[in-house]
Amino acid sequence: MADRHWGNQTAITEFIILGFGDLPDLKILLFLMFQVIYMATVAGNILIVVLIVADQHLHTPMYFFLGNLSCLETCYISTTLPRMLASLLTGDKTISVNGCITQLYFCGSLACTECYLLAAMSYDRYLAICKPLHYSALMNSRFCFQLAAGSWLNGCLVTAIFVLFLSQLIFCGPNEIDHFYCDSIPLMELSCSDTHLVILLDFIFVSVFTLPPFLLTLISYVCIIATILRIPSTTGKQKAFSTCSSHLIVVTVFYGSIMIAYLLPKHDTLRDLNKVVSLCYTVLTPLVNPLIYSLRNREVKEALWKAVSKYVAFTKTCRNS
Repeated sequence: MADRHWGNQTAITEFIILGFGDLPDLKILLFLMFQVIYMATVAGNILIVVLIVADQHLHTPMYFFLGNLSCLETCYISTTLPRMLASLLTGDKTISVNGCITQLYFCGSLACTECYLLAAMSYDRYLAICKPLHYSALMNSRFCFQLAAGSWLNGCLVTAIFVLFLSQLIFCGPNEIDHFYCDSIPLMELSCSDTHLVILLDFIFVSVFTLPPFLLTLISYVCIIATILRIPSTTGKQKAFSTCSSHLIVVTVFYGSIMIAYLLPKHDTLRDLNKVVSLCYTVLTPLVNPLIYSLRNREVKEALWKAVSKYVAFTKTCRNS
């Protein structure tokens, strides 16, 4: 391993991502399991994007945001799982410092973007249920595009600033990251520089840029639930809740797992539990996103059925000709 000398210290150029290395007997099983999850996640999310683009009935604000979310989930899981699959297959756990920081940037920017997209989707559901008469005027195509573009832009720029400061840290050993990807907290723990400024910056960015979309999502659903409870008929309540239940499940899994992962005490005995919880928002959420929205959504199921019917009809025509 090549090293760079920094004064009296030797700055390392590679990290070792331990991942699930303490389970060598399950290496093949883990590889097969994560391989299937990755393929299913990418295929499911791409299918949702294709259905939304192809079906005119899905050209609505809710499905526009869902298409953005599916694109994001495909990118999100692709920042962590391929590297972990390669490590399980080859046994090579090393990653360069620059490669680690790059992975951290994409993970952070996509996670931040997801917070904003989920907030935009919850606001869309709030307007649809609580302000139905003004919905079309307020949630127009231009506003939808601005919300989506703002979500992506905020996530990318905020994380870029944080990573710029993080990249100035010096790493001089140890170089083992006890996680399955390059997360900010394990990375800062390995630095032999003063990390107070980076930790403060991390706290400020979380407070200013990540907390507001979470609060907007929370407030939107408080208003939605209050409005649904005031609907007199049971059928009306079920119909109103069905329009936002899928999104509520995704929000709960995503924010719930993130909170547990970052609020868990940083004891060595809980590191494995932290890895498992981290899998929920990096792997489980992208996986269940297409399942939840396809199985619980009548419009998506109808679009899928029409697409399958057209494909079957096309194949029959090709065979007959």
